[in-house]
Amino acid sequence: MSEDRSTGTKEPWHIYQGTGATHDRISSLPEPPPWRRFAPSDDAGDGPSTLTPTLPATVTGAAPAAMTRARAYRPDPEVVDTVNAALYLRRPLLVTGKPGTGKTTLASSVAFELGLGPTLTWAVTSRSTLADALYRYDAIGRLQEVNLKRDRPDDQIPEIGRYLRLGPLGTALLPWRLPRVLLIDELDKSDIDLPNDLLNVFEEGEFEIKELARLPEDQSRVTIRTHDGGEGVVERGRVRCRAFPIVVITSNGEREFPPAFRRRCLPLAIEPPSAEKLRLIVAAQLGDDALAENDRLLDAFLTTRDVGDVSTDQLLNLVFLTIAGRRPSPEIRERLQEVLLHPLGPTR
Repeated sequence: MSEDRSTGTKEPWHIYQGTGATHDRISSLPEPPPWRRFAPSDDAGDGPSTLTPTLPATVTGAAPAAMTRARAYRPDPEVVDTVNAALYLRRPLLVTGKPGTGKTTLASSVAFELGLGPTLTWAVTSRSTLADALYRYDAIGRLQEVNLKRDRPDDQIPEIGRYLRLGPLGTALLPWRLPRVLLIDELDKSDIDLPNDLLNVFEEGEFEIKELARLPEDQSRVTIRTHDGGEGVVERGRVRCRAFPIVVITSNGEREFPPAFRRRCLPLAIEPPSAEKLRLIVAAQLGDDALAENDRLLDAFLTTRDVGDVSTDQLLNLVFLTIAGRRPSPEIRERLQEVLLHPLGPTR
């Protein structure tokens, strides 16, 4: 418990609680450490560098499937504690664990519970670059339209903002009133230099759009599109967060990250769910009665997990098939169990 100095009452320390129920406790998050402050504490949000971006009217919440997973997600106490430490310190989470342990769902859970809008997702590949995650500029498209306008003098030259679009990281770094949640998925698949490329952005909470930085003073404020279809206003080519976004970085442990990168993240290893946790997950996803007649499937899942990697999704798929619509015969159930609970990797 921590003391609310304005009232003298004790407030729960946890902002994120991992219950699957939405609340507004993010508004009670204290000021960040001095070295993680990116805007003045008395910032009212009306200055040119802190114009609050907007979500599109059609994208005010998570997709239905993501919301279902977020509601059903039940993290261990150690996970909840570490997420809250990251919230207080405004540091990224570096999340490791076997496939199917809920690494990506954690980001959706935080966004849903704290009411922070849909999760911004950057799915990393071996070809991913920092520039792609920050913004993209369609220079060829703008040049083509400018050339067309020259033949029609009465037409207005298109604004440069129409040809700029922020990437998921760039969108997360806009000065939102409340922080956005950014999922950087499978960073260990990236080029070896990408983690180091992220260091400066993580430390400074800002970046420059060079195409806007060179514009004249009378064009210093430009409206551009965000990754999720909204709009943000960029002043003098500089994007700077008001509050550092909640960044969840996942890794399957395919390689180690540089010490400088790891120093700037909070490590979080998610363990496979216990038998009791699996029961809670199945009940949350498929109803309290889903396992009443499927205890045998849970035992089979746990036995398979002892010798090879299987994910919680595989168990959910199998239980669903046994309770949905016309129920399969015992012979079909046996075949489905063999197919759906097949280990994802080599057996131990």
